[in-house]
Amino acid sequence: MNDKPTSRNFMMKPEEQPPFAEFMGMKITHVSPERVTAELAVTRNLTNRNGVMHGGAVMAFADNLGGTAATANLPASGGSTATIESKTNFFAGIPEGDVAKAECTPLHRGRTTTVWQTKITRGDGKLAAIVTQTQLMMSKPGG
Repeated sequence: MNDKPTSRNFMMKPEEQPPFAEFMGMKITHVSPERVTAELAVTRNLTNRNGVMHGGAVMAFADNLGGTAATANLPASGGSTATIESKTNFFAGIPEGDVAKAECTPLHRGRTTTVWQTKITRGDGKLAAIVTQTQLMMSKPGG
């Protein structure tokens, strides 16, 4: 086990996705301070017992987009962000073999927090989930 403390990344870039996004298979298709979009192929490894995308995978997909959107709103001098609250409403399952599509837009962009809404749809356009999350915006020390 690595006991060395890791320092916070205060020079995050929205186009640099975390390893978890790659692990899940997320494909970011647009990034701007106003909107982030992405796609995720629903593979067997992302499904629940009913053959649809697992709720945790839906939430993780949205969380990554909210973090990416918050990162796109950090100052050029540097900063960091972390999710401090998240709520998900599920409306329809996304079956294995389908592609989940997501759009994340701001509800609030303040100095210390931002709030994001991510709408996730199935390949047929039906709304599958809406996730609302709050991101803590942290300034780079000394910046």
